[in-house]
Amino acid sequence: MTRAQALLVETGLIAVAALDAGFNQPTEPWDIAVAVVAIGALLFRRKWTIPAFVLTLPALVLIGSVIATLIALYSVALRYSHRWLLIACGLVAAVGYFAPGLQFEPTRTDTVLTLIYATMTAAAPIFFGRLVRAQRELALRLEDIRAAQEHERVLDAQATLAKERNQLAREMHDVVSHQVSLIAVQAGALSVSTTEPNVKQAAENVRKLSVDTLDELRHMVNLLRASGSRTTGLTPQPTLSDLDRLLSGSGIETQVTGTAPEGADTAVQRTIYRTVQEALTNVRKHAPGSTAAVAFAQDDTHLTVTVTNTPPTRPVLALPSARHGLLGIKERAALLGGTVQAAPTPNGGFRLELRLPRTDGQR
Repeated sequence: MTRAQALLVETGLIAVAALDAGFNQPTEPWDIAVAVVAIGALLFRRKWTIPAFVLTLPALVLIGSVIATLIALYSVALRYSHRWLLIACGLVAAVGYFAPGLQFEPTRTDTVLTLIYATMTAAAPIFFGRLVRAQRELALRLEDIRAAQEHERVLDAQATLAKERNQLAREMHDVVSHQVSLIAVQAGALSVSTTEPNVKQAAENVRKLSVDTLDELRHMVNLLRASGSRTTGLTPQPTLSDLDRLLSGSGIETQVTGTAPEGADTAVQRTIYRTVQEALTNVRKHAPGSTAAVAFAQDDTHLTVTVTNTPPTRPVLALPSARHGLLGIKERAALLGGTVQAAPTPNGGFRLELRLPRTDGQR
């Protein structure tokens, strides 16, 4: 909804409330005053929802102006999800609607019908407000799911590309380098065994070209393996220098404590980065609306990186998960002699801990 549309809806609601108050024909100054207060309170119901609802109640009781109270009650249900608060507001609105009729000494049937009507009238805006709130939360959750799916799609594409590169690198190493090596050996043997100067020179040239080709081939294999070093010539794999960009772009409020290790080799840096990345991805998928904390700690023998998150504050939708991401970071840690532990926290959050042995270059 655009700003102009929202303003039009707001104006329409206030106009309907004013017409409702006018139809009740308040004549006493006090009645007119409570009607004006009730209509004016609707202007501030988004910022001060509960006070605005309370200010509409005198008009409901004294002159029977219902619309202003219903609009304010809808705003309460739209903003708050506390069950007992909504029940209390609904009961107050129902009593306010029901109370004026008691002064006319109605029959028992009239009393029961009025009580039912008052209850339904108070319940309707609450249910409608909860429905709209659930719809908005679902839209936000679906947006989170789409972002997580897109992120996983990119990761799958990267994994597929890395697999194809490694396969191509193995083929080049096992087949091409083997054949070129044989050519270099045969050319070297020929240059030693022959006595013809021209043949000897040609064989030496072939040997040198083969050696140069092997060097180029070795360089290409290193590039295809994409180890993550900035000297590979390809776009480098992420390191700890990219961690701030990862945290700021995750869309999750994250607090960092401790300092990342200095002097760690690229494999350690990539493992830490991927662990934090996987933890934040899981937070987006399984704990919408929560906050996260990344803590670095180290002693004489080990480096520890812990990622924890608070319980979700928005509804969680059950999503299929094969836990490949967690398995992948466990395998990364195992290659470096480390471990990964993941478990829920007592307060309903989650904790992921990466523990790696320190090397001489870390400090």
